[in-house]
Amino acid sequence: MSKDSRKFKVPDELANLYDFANSLDARHFVHRGTQHQQSDELAGPRELGSWMAQRGLMKEGAGKIAPAMFDAALRLRSDIRAYLACDAAERRKNERVADHLNKALASFPLAAAMQGGRLVLQPSRRDAVAGLSHVVAELYEGSITGTLDRLKMCAAEECRRVFFDRSKPATRRWCMSTLCGNRIKTRSYRERHRDSK
Repeated sequence: MSKDSRKFKVPDELANLYDFANSLDARHFVHRGTQHQQSDELAGPRELGSWMAQRGLMKEGAGKIAPAMFDAALRLRSDIRAYLACDAAERRKNERVADHLNKALASFPLAAAMQGGRLVLQPSRRDAVAGLSHVVAELYEGSITGTLDRLKMCAAEECRRVFFDRSKPATRRWCMSTLCGNRIKTRSYRERHRDSK
């Protein structure tokens, strides 16, 4: 679990998925006079290995991450982000997004195994990126329990950060209403008043 997933009280069972989706920071807004710097925690195979090791997703002696493995990891992240960008109700109907996600998921197969008296999903792969199958397992478990519907992408185009919606009705649109919500509402207010002149 990362500092961010703890700070924003993301449930443990979705923490790796949340962190993986947010390993790409596409925010490009100005806040308090400072331009937010975009970044990518998975800038290369080495960075992906470090990211996985920090979360206990990379086994010792797993070997190097080959370029094809790295490309599959980036495809998975991109398609998870596209899926989370859809409204929860739309996720079930958007065949294009589902098809892309299914293709990415195929690279990270899971197998059922008995562990500690209960059935769990484990990676079928045995290579350097096998640990990303745990992210896929969180996606699966979240879809079964319904918690995945609360994992959303901020509606602000200049943010696109994934957040966990803790509101009772699960209708939040922005990662932070005090930041992104305020910015959008202020912009809309100014546009309405400019148009009325």
